[in-house]
Amino acid sequence: MPVKPTVLQDRSRNRGTAFTLEERARLGITGRLPATVETLDQQAGRAYAQLREQPSNLHRYIYLNQVHDRNQVLYFKLLGDHLDELLPVVYDPTVGEAIEKWSLDYRDSRAVYLSIDRPEDMKTSFQSLGLGPDDVDLIVVSDAQEILGIGDWGVNGTDISIGKLAVYTAAAGIDPDRVIAVNLDVGTDNEQLLNSPSYLGNRHARVTGRRYDDFVALYLRTASELFPGAFLHFEDFGPSNARRILVENADTYRIFNDDMQGTGAIVMAAAFSALKVTGGRWSEQRLVVFGAGTAGTGMADQIHAAMLRDGATPDEAKSNIWLVDVHGLVTDDMPDLPDYQQVYARSRSEVAAWADGEIDLPTTIRHVKPTILIGTSTAHGAFTEDVVRALAAGVERPLLLPLSNPTSRIEVMPSDAVKWSDGRALIATGIPSEPVEYQGVSYEIGEANNALLYPGLGLGVIVSGARRVTDTMLLAAAEAVASQVDVSAPGASLLPPVANLRASSATVAVAVAKAAAQDGVATKPLDNLVQAVQDAMWDPVYRADDREGRP
Repeated sequence: MPVKPTVLQDRSRNRGTAFTLEERARLGITGRLPATVETLDQQAGRAYAQLREQPSNLHRYIYLNQVHDRNQVLYFKLLGDHLDELLPVVYDPTVGEAIEKWSLDYRDSRAVYLSIDRPEDMKTSFQSLGLGPDDVDLIVVSDAQEILGIGDWGVNGTDISIGKLAVYTAAAGIDPDRVIAVNLDVGTDNEQLLNSPSYLGNRHARVTGRRYDDFVALYLRTASELFPGAFLHFEDFGPSNARRILVENADTYRIFNDDMQGTGAIVMAAAFSALKVTGGRWSEQRLVVFGAGTAGTGMADQIHAAMLRDGATPDEAKSNIWLVDVHGLVTDDMPDLPDYQQVYARSRSEVAAWADGEIDLPTTIRHVKPTILIGTSTAHGAFTEDVVRALAAGVERPLLLPLSNPTSRIEVMPSDAVKWSDGRALIATGIPSEPVEYQGVSYEIGEANNALLYPGLGLGVIVSGARRVTDTMLLAAAEAVASQVDVSAPGASLLPPVANLRASSATVAVAVAKAAAQDGVATKPLDNLVQAVQDAMWDPVYRADDREGRP
């Protein structure tokens, strides 16, 4: 006789050795567990000890997935207790290594797969989850074209959505039973995958053009119709697609692109802190972005919005933003400029006297004298000593943000940047960094980690029922992150640490919900936002309804 599934096979309800003897009898699992009854803390302690025994971060990633598959509460208890240590394991950079091996190592998945070859299956695929219109708060979707600097990984990129959801829950208490991970399988241009017998996705080149756009439009319509309250998070789409999808749909759907808006907003948080040091105004800033892809232009967009809010006209704001890419300063005479660069392209006649032909980064810095220099180029060492010294010669306290990661791709190491700027540059990086000692001052280097912002932003959207994400909400999130650091001391960090993300996310959520109400996009009137945010945050604890065995 076959064994019927039990509560032990339901990761949302399973408590393993924490089930009491009475609960085991009532749920029909007597004899299926060792005799000892443990607390959640005891389970988490043993799981952490087992985790520490794993030989590599990839093995830790796999181990954590196994815990997640059998006991969701224990997984998030473990993750929450050690979030600063485990964030790089469940997400960047370890998830990149896991994605490269995903098809070969495939075991199980918590995602929905939507194939461009079968668009007629989309609604049925979502309905197979058995979730109603009020059962979903958040959906993270990716077509995996630009995964964390490792490129196009097709259906292997599914874990990018799953990892993002894990951070949302651990950092902001988004209920893990009310989220969906989605992969849009539109093919891949990765020949390694197409030629691999183990690859599990569609075996054809990426679909582009009208057919691709129609498929994304169908996804937005279907997800919004089936789950009208869901926050639609887009992750790791290609640069041109990402910007176009966001621009065309931001006023219609509750859509958010972390690579553009989230990265831009965390840069804004660092800039808010820097302006507290310098006393400057947004409308007075001069920005140079080195590496003008999705992330770089997203940062430019957010700073442009802040300039407008500070009183600059659209033309004045654009005139203070310069993009530098692989071919130098982006100018309007360059052939085949992508649409996301066209917005900020400089007139060739304006800069004709700067240089013959391409205008490189050092030349741009000498002429512009930027107050903010951002690096999203992945070109290791691009901010040379000459570049940093030229930056520091232009203004007294420049904001320097080498954001590319990992360490092998960062534009300048913080220790060099502090020294070459004589300790005057205000620095945050895209990697964790130890303090830098220079001339008797300890410089704390903040990490511009999007996890400081997007979980709280999502929670604020959910709590307020915001119909869409506005620039005001993004700026409010950035200000809320910046409010958590004191920059008055010499060498103070511009950004808070990731160690206390749960409290940080709650602060961000309150600010975002207030901004949603001010912008008139909130749909849920709330008398006490602080309490509403606290009440909305899921905790990894065993609940009474789990003990009774929910259907």
